[in-house]
Amino acid sequence: MRTLKHVPTPEKRRRIALETLEIYGPLARRIGMERMARELEQLAFHEAFPEAEAAINARLEQLRAEKGANVAIIVQTILEVFEFAGMDARVFGREKLPYSIWRKLQRKNLEFADLADVYAFRVIVKNPDECYRALGLIHQTWRCVPDQVEDHISNPKPNGYRSIHTAVIGPGNVRVEIQIRTEEMDQIAEFGVAAHWRYKNESYGFDEERAASVGLDAREVTRSLLELAEYGGDASDFLENAKLEMYQDHVFAFTPKGALIPLPQGATSLDFAYAVHSSIGDRCVGAKINGVERPLRTNLRNGDVVEIITGDKIAPLPGYEALTKTGRAKSAQRRLQRQAQREDFARIGRELVAHALHRYGHELAETVLKTAAERLGKHSEEELFVAVGDGALKANAVVLAAFPGLEERVRKDESRRPMEREKAKLYVKGSHLTPGIGLHFAECCTPIPGDRIIGVHTPGHGVVVHTIDCEQLAGLEGEGEWVDLAWTPTALNRTLAVSRIGVSVENKRGVLAELCGVIAENEGDIINLRMAKRTVDFFDMIFDVEVADALHLTNIIAALRTSKAVREVERVKG
Repeated sequence: MRTLKHVPTPEKRRRIALETLEIYGPLARRIGMERMARELEQLAFHEAFPEAEAAINARLEQLRAEKGANVAIIVQTILEVFEFAGMDARVFGREKLPYSIWRKLQRKNLEFADLADVYAFRVIVKNPDECYRALGLIHQTWRCVPDQVEDHISNPKPNGYRSIHTAVIGPGNVRVEIQIRTEEMDQIAEFGVAAHWRYKNESYGFDEERAASVGLDAREVTRSLLELAEYGGDASDFLENAKLEMYQDHVFAFTPKGALIPLPQGATSLDFAYAVHSSIGDRCVGAKINGVERPLRTNLRNGDVVEIITGDKIAPLPGYEALTKTGRAKSAQRRLQRQAQREDFARIGRELVAHALHRYGHELAETVLKTAAERLGKHSEEELFVAVGDGALKANAVVLAAFPGLEERVRKDESRRPMEREKAKLYVKGSHLTPGIGLHFAECCTPIPGDRIIGVHTPGHGVVVHTIDCEQLAGLEGEGEWVDLAWTPTALNRTLAVSRIGVSVENKRGVLAELCGVIAENEGDIINLRMAKRTVDFFDMIFDVEVADALHLTNIIAALRTSKAVREVERVKG
């Protein structure tokens, strides 16, 4: 960043600067390297937002002229008070950096005139006892601002930061922030985990003993980020969750045994569970806050005592996105969701392959699929079943890979070809269609062969094919000429169309495999499957199924309705 000015392209300089503001500055702060974070952010701010920096500097210049003298008065007053009390201390004042001011203006939607803490002071004393004594002396000298005292000595931040913060109304009725800490705390605040990298026994490295003596555990500082790297999914997931870990202010809660758990503001009991241990988060089903059972979505407050209620089952919680604040909890729940989806797809794929084999006179139990998996580029039978379950592989392809001699019979069964919806003229005919006119299928009702259809001819848009019961037709009356249409023999005898089925079922084990089995038994091929909504008792699924015609679809829907687990089934149009 110090040499960014030598990069010739303005766009590249800005991209690097924004990347620094979003990632590297917060990352340095997350591991306690405050001095590096400040420099990174200020260099990046200068490049990314020069107009904002100039405007803030102009306002700061004006503020220095008006109230700058107060800084020297406050420093001198604190030194005199401490000298009278017999305490040695270093005291110095500083002005907030332009980027820090800009970030606060953005985050809290303030105007510059509303900022009351542009000036901050640091008091350095000998030991922690003197920190608390210094706090009392400062509060006796100036009126403190209520609810603005933060004790990070007894409750250190996750990055090892320790200090006492307070805000007072100083000379000239100016609000000022004051930080009180020891020399050791100041080193950790400025350099974080790097504060204890030094030469020891003729080798350079992290001095764990010295760090532990002042309460700094480097592994704990970086633990949540390392867990994100291990469980965070793909690169975009990791970046999103890492930002959540780095940007948040903190709240401090306790386990029933008194262990302190720091969490970001807005964190819930599920976040707390994962902060204690990933296995506890994976099995979390409820929580007691201060002895009272509360919903998992309840935001924790400073000082809350949280007891996690666990179950035997490891599974993602429905609606976990709304139940979690930390990137660590979100990534862990996504990992569980991916595992659950993989298990569901494996069960579905197994059922589909079993039905496909049975159709050609073979049984899954007596079929060795390892060779078939290798022929299809899969490492195991499970991977093969997952590929079939999520629609990446056809069950008939597995049959052919296991029994190549069935190729002719399977090909005969697959003589129908998928309908190419952009080639409507192959599938639809009409006695009053003008040669050369455009013909398109409506997206609102997605007609399939066997549906009763009608065309709406609108000048400039050609003829759009709708089902006769399409809800949009009433609104189109008078806007174009209506044309009688019918399906061609190609559509009725040689094509497969994809139709969408919505199913609401009980949330119980095995129901997905049961439904997929019903669809397979009725000669339907599942092209895609997704979960639309999931609750404790029910979940809604959307199946995209390849069918021969509308009658075939009706038969599949009727068969699904016979299942005791199914609450509702309907064709989804559009």
